[in-house]
Order: sequence, then C-alpha cells, then structure tokens
Amino acid sequence: MAHFVDRVVLHTTGGNGGHGCVSVHREKFKPLGGPDGGNGGDGGSVVLVVDPQTTTLLEYHHRPHRHGENGGVGQGDLRHGTRGPVLELPVPEGTVVKDRDGRVLADLVEPGARYTISEGGQGGLGNASLSSKKRKAPGFALLGTPGEANDIVLELKSVADIALVGFPSAGKSSLIAAMSAARPKIADYPFTTLVPNLGVVEAGETRFTVADVPGLIPGAAEGKGLGHEFLRHVERCAALVHVLDCASLESDRDPLGDLDAIEAELAAYAPDKVEGAGGTEDNSSNAVPLNERPRLVALNKTDLPDGAAMAEMVRAELTGRGYRVFDVSALNRDGLRDLGFAMAELVLEARAQREIEPAPVPVTVRPRSVNRKQFTVTAESKGGEPLWRVRGDKPERWILQTDFGNDEAVGYLADRLVAVGIEDELFKQGAKPGEAVVIGSEEDGVVFDWEPTMAAGAEHLGGPRGTDLRLDDHSRPTRAEKKQEQADRRAAKVATRAEMDVEYRSQAGAPTKRKDDGAPTKRKDDGAPTSVTDEDGVEIFYPHGNPDDLQDEGFGTDEAEADQR
Repeated sequence: MAHFVDRVVLHTTGGNGGHGCVSVHREKFKPLGGPDGGNGGDGGSVVLVVDPQTTTLLEYHHRPHRHGENGGVGQGDLRHGTRGPVLELPVPEGTVVKDRDGRVLADLVEPGARYTISEGGQGGLGNASLSSKKRKAPGFALLGTPGEANDIVLELKSVADIALVGFPSAGKSSLIAAMSAARPKIADYPFTTLVPNLGVVEAGETRFTVADVPGLIPGAAEGKGLGHEFLRHVERCAALVHVLDCASLESDRDPLGDLDAIEAELAAYAPDKVEGAGGTEDNSSNAVPLNERPRLVALNKTDLPDGAAMAEMVRAELTGRGYRVFDVSALNRDGLRDLGFAMAELVLEARAQREIEPAPVPVTVRPRSVNRKQFTVTAESKGGEPLWRVRGDKPERWILQTDFGNDEAVGYLADRLVAVGIEDELFKQGAKPGEAVVIGSEEDGVVFDWEPTMAAGAEHLGGPRGTDLRLDDHSRPTRAEKKQEQADRRAAKVATRAEMDVEYRSQAGAPTKRKDDGAPTKRKDDGAPTSVTDEDGVEIFYPHGNPDDLQDEGFGTDEAEADQR
C-alpha cells in the first residue's frame, strides 16, 4: 500500500577525502628521482535534485541515513585518488529544505533544481604537490578531511494555484473530482481525505491546478486534527476557495461559523518566508499571510432542499463581507462552470503580477580585505589554568590535514599557523610559553603547549625525511644541573674504586694502596650519602660519601686530584 509522506528528517554525511601519498621516485641509475606521491581524491557530496517523477518523501522515511562515497587515496608515480561520485537524492517538486531549528535553507520547485546538503571532504595533497625549491623532498603528505555531516528536515508543499479549504465532509474531494480528472477517495465520514489531492482544471484557455487540502477543524494550527499537517500545502496557492457545507446534519454548525473557524486557523498559521523561492517564479506570494490572499466562497450541496435554503440565508451576509459567492453542487455539477472561470480569473491576475520583472538591482563587488583575519583567538580558563582557543576555517582544516605522527608534518603545520598570524595574535593578547592552546571546538579541538620558538623556516633545516630539527630537545642544562651531573659522575667513580679495593683485599697476596707509612688509615666517614653546598649555593648530593676524603681513604694524592678534576 502506497503512503503519502510530506515531512522527513534526513541525516546526510559527505564522503571523506582521500589521503595524500608519500613516495619517492625510484628508477635504475636515477637515485634522486624526487617525490612522486599523488593527491587524494575529494569525497562525494550529497545533493538534492528535483525529479518530476517523484511525488512523495516515503523513500527517505524508511532510509533516513545517506552517506556519500569516499575519495580514493593517492599513490606513487603521481597517481591521484579518484573523486567520490556525487550522491543525488531525488525529491518532489515543492520540497522545502530546513535545518533542525526551522530555518529555511532552500525551496526546490523547478524540475532539475539542485541543492547540496553535505559537501564531501577535501582530498589531501601528496608530497609531490608539497615540494618546492626549498623543500625538495617532503617526507609527509596531507590527510583528507572528513565529509560534512548535517541533519535536515524535508517538507513537501503542494505546487498548486488554487486551494480548497473547509471542514471535513464539506465536499472538497467531490468538488475536485467533478471539476478535474482527479479521483480521490470519497466517503460519508469525516477525515476521509488523508493526503492532499491535486487536479488540473481547464476554464476556457486557462489551465491551472487545484489542491484538495484535508479537512481543517478549530485548533488545527496548534496541532489538532489533521489540518496542522497539511496547512503547509496551502502556502504556494495564489488564491483560496472556502467550501462550505450547507446541508450539515450537525445542529451546532452553520456555514458562517465554519467560515469564521477556518479563517481563524488561516490567520494563526504563519507561512515560511522564502525570498525568491517557492511555487512560482519569484514566489512573492509566499510571504503573504493565508487570510490575506484572494478568496472565493463555494456554497456546496445546494442540490438538497436544506442546502438550498441554507445558501439563501447566508448569501447576503457573505456578500456583505466582500466575498464572491457561488452556489455549487458537486453531485449535479451545478455552478461549477462559473466557479471555474472565477478561479481562472484569480490565477491569471496572480500570473500577471509575477510576470512583471523587477528593476535590476546593481551588484556591488567588494574585494576581500587584505588585513581581514581568518581566525579568532579567545582567552579561556580550564581547571584554573589559562587556555587559548583558536577558531577559524583554515586552522581547523589544517589540523584535520596534519599527521601528528610525522614530525615534519607537525613542523609544516607550525609554519602555516605562523604565516597566517596566529603566533603574533597570541603574543599580542599576552599568551605565555607553555600555556595550552586549543585549535577547534570543545568536542574535536586539538590541544598543545604553545612554544613560540617554533618559528617558520623548516625548509632551511637539513635532516632525514619525516623529521623536523625544531622538534628536537635543544634545551641547555642549567648550572645546577651541570654541577649535579658532575657530582653524580664523581660519586660513581668513588663507588667503583671502593668495590675494586674490596676485591683486591679479598684476594691473597694482592697489592693494596696504602699511605707512605704502609699502614691503612681509617675512613673519616662510613660511606653514607652526604650532600654539600658549594660557593654558588648549589646543593650537591653524594650517594657514596664526600669524595673530598679520598686521600684519607688510602688513594694517592695524584688520584684524588684527578678525581677532583
């Protein structure tokens, strides 16, 4: 069984871009072939295309997730990755594209109209494209960026010239069936019509479309009944026709009360204002409230005695309100010809207004400012520590393209950040070395410690491919660290000589080092760890005792002086 779906939520993601390739040309007798890594291909985008053969959004109701195809990766020998094909999604004429907040992004009416929902990711450059006169053989390539992910709402609005509105069982379906070749379902119970029906009507040489909108009830604009789901189908219509039931069996209803109730619902509904988009060429009628558009009144079911009497009673009141009133009977086809020509007259007036071309608006082209910043730097705080957040299309895209496992790629990123002026802006706002800098949002930002010494100029540095000498640890040790390192070496020598002395003494007949009198001297200390403070106030730690007592431990003066050195 076919279903009519006129509103769906679509989740789309563009294809990811392919990674660039790192490759060096290798050929016999050509040891310096140069880089030949190809670029990655761009990911496929997701595009909506208006298809006249598509009449419902049912397919996207069952399959709301759509993903573009990824781009191919680059290869050696300058073989670039393939570009992901565009994923085209057919939609009916009159589809409105909105974001999750209800803002209108596009209004697709004309056959073949296109709108890109999610852009595919950008392919990464290979090392052949990154080479230059100064960086002759890059050992890195750029990564492909992920495709854009979006959640959008698709709403279908019927493209019709005239809309028939009225209470359930007022005879709208019967009226459109009598005036056109449409064959909607007709029954004697309320809410028979569950989907909008379209019919083509000819009046003389004028041909126009009529939409049978499902029945409205009081409170439809707030969500009661079925009318709130289909009021959007009235937005594109140039004129409205109130179909009033003059033979209603309900004692609490009358044609005037039905008209007032429907007018209140039309006034409460706010149509989407889309400039230059909608069911017409310029669609200026989209911004006009529904209750301010041209309206006709059709008093239906006048073939019944009660219907004719009721029509006679309310005709004068309706005429006094400024409505053009027509007595019609969908069963006997009475009055349909006059009603059809009145509809055609309103349609011709609306089309004539649309054919008036507005005066051309002069277009002013303003070049991009040279000093315009492509990023923003804001000071934040996290855990009591200062944090600097950098936002911008270029820096965030560069982060996605960088392979952080390759030092040369990280250095290339540093060059790009310096070139765009991020480091100067951090200096200007008072950032200090070692403070955290985040590039990107809170969810997917990259955090690193800012080191302003990493300046541009990697192409002037020599080194193996894939490395960057600026990322090596070139920090100079402090004076205290130097002295402590010297003390550790001296203490290690003392410990080694003590172990050797013990080993010599344990061996029978092994010579030992003694003083001039040949008698061993008792150690001044027991070898316990000690620490002293030199003339500079630097505390030096000796794990095996103070080596200044070496002469008293049986070592020669020359050895003690050599150890002191």
